[in-house]
Amino acid sequence: MKKKGIYNGVVKRGIDIFLSLLGIIVLSWLLIIITLIVKLTSKGPAFFKQKRIGLNKKEFYILKYRTMRIDTPKDMPTHLFENPDIYITPIGKFLRKTSLDELPQLFNILRGEMSVVGPRPALWNQYDLIAERDEYYANSVRPGLTGWAQINGRDELPIDVKARYDGEYIKRMSLGFDIKIFFGTIISVVKSDGVREGITKESEGKKIDVQANISYREE
Repeated sequence: MKKKGIYNGVVKRGIDIFLSLLGIIVLSWLLIIITLIVKLTSKGPAFFKQKRIGLNKKEFYILKYRTMRIDTPKDMPTHLFENPDIYITPIGKFLRKTSLDELPQLFNILRGEMSVVGPRPALWNQYDLIAERDEYYANSVRPGLTGWAQINGRDELPIDVKARYDGEYIKRMSLGFDIKIFFGTIISVVKSDGVREGITKESEGKKIDVQANISYREE
């Protein structure tokens, strides 16, 4: 059932506001440096916006540092590319490996579109993942910067397994569980656990018409 209670309301939102503000202030120097490096090392904007599914399946635009070329196919998970390296920028590889490309989502959290911990927001066209999450009421909470599935396999997980982890998070949601996930994420980032670029087991056998999804943007 849908997760209710004080923690999933005022308390969790208060923690999100505090941590996102603290992160923006403390990491402002790093945010500025990364912004300049991304802008100066490849053609295109420093930031990347992408339509995602949020609380109660309401659409919003997630913020990331741009790690790929501007002629990259839009709205397609990177693990579905046969050769993603041709699209990823040199600095982008480092940002993705360290998850520093996710830092702009601190602003999504501050605006109330995301939480620090929760199911990662699905792309608007990941209908299979969205449907699977409906089975576990995982679309009834704010999506997170990190989540239970992210420290248990991330890109390596099939859709149904990922959704089950999201459902388990809904059942176990608490301050203690969020703290466990938060510190587990730090360990996973350091070890680069579950990070995969290109075709994974989840996507084997899928036919992707890359050219049909390409959208060229001029600067």
